[in-house]
Amino acid sequence: MDRDELLAAYEKMLLIRRFEEKAGQLYGMGLIGGFCHLYIGQEAVVTGMQHALEPGDQVITSYRDHGHMIACEMDPKGVMAELTGRSGGYSHGKGGSMHMFSKEKGFYGGHGIVGAQVSLGTGLAFANRYRGNDRACLTYFGEGASNQGQVFESFNLAALMKLPVIYIIENNRYGMGTSVERASASHDLSRNGAPWGIPGMQVDGMDVMAVKAAGVEAVAHCRAGKGPFLLEMKTYRYRGHSMSDPAKYRTREEVQKMRAEHDCIDLARKELEAQGVPEDRLKAIDDDVKRRIQEAADFAQESPEPDEAELWTDILVEG
Repeated sequence: MDRDELLAAYEKMLLIRRFEEKAGQLYGMGLIGGFCHLYIGQEAVVTGMQHALEPGDQVITSYRDHGHMIACEMDPKGVMAELTGRSGGYSHGKGGSMHMFSKEKGFYGGHGIVGAQVSLGTGLAFANRYRGNDRACLTYFGEGASNQGQVFESFNLAALMKLPVIYIIENNRYGMGTSVERASASHDLSRNGAPWGIPGMQVDGMDVMAVKAAGVEAVAHCRAGKGPFLLEMKTYRYRGHSMSDPAKYRTREEVQKMRAEHDCIDLARKELEAQGVPEDRLKAIDDDVKRRIQEAADFAQESPEPDEAELWTDILVEG
């Protein structure tokens, strides 16, 4: 990344971080109901990968999805309004945290069923091949989903048909409450596609520049017609699995150590400072991000609740 690109990545990661912090506050105030899975700590993964894409490429992910939406340039106001179940949300208040979509931005949803999006992302890649374009689909899932049966079925089909799909395992070390060491016999998830000949790479998912570099290589592989690629992003989530998770399965010291030594936003900021970016410019970015997030929170609380007629919309497509 050059300096301008790193500045843009820094701003995007900070926007995701502040959005998720505000979402956590609204959840605590009872303004967000249901499940809510925050992306705090993992911002470099989706930000770096977006810098490797072109217009027309696609993104699909799991239920930890707010960061992916914002990285895809979806409006924070619409995302926050959906979290609060308001009509101004991307799914008109009916989808909530886990089910938002924007075809215009190439975002094909967060999905609540563990691993389900892997098969769907493979299907998007199949559509790209069928249409003869050179688009690629980023398909995100966690290390907890990496041993689901449909994941390996998708690997097989994608390799067999050389589909342009990049499988991205966001390995944040813990599933709902179990460490990856206790749940997976594979200790190098980047090799999980090896039986099907899918090349893989382990990436420092806390370094946005390393993520972008890996993403460029993976996307070029797909565009060249060589089939799928697997990236294991070694990352970390600071909060619990969801807002209801006290995360007692790990120590406070472990979390503090990651924050102090490996935080993706701090690492990007230090690199920008080393490149001579003045403090006042970084401060201006910080202030603008805070303003945008407060506007999103205000919009989410002021937007009206959906009309009862919305119960009958978007539920059936006539053949």
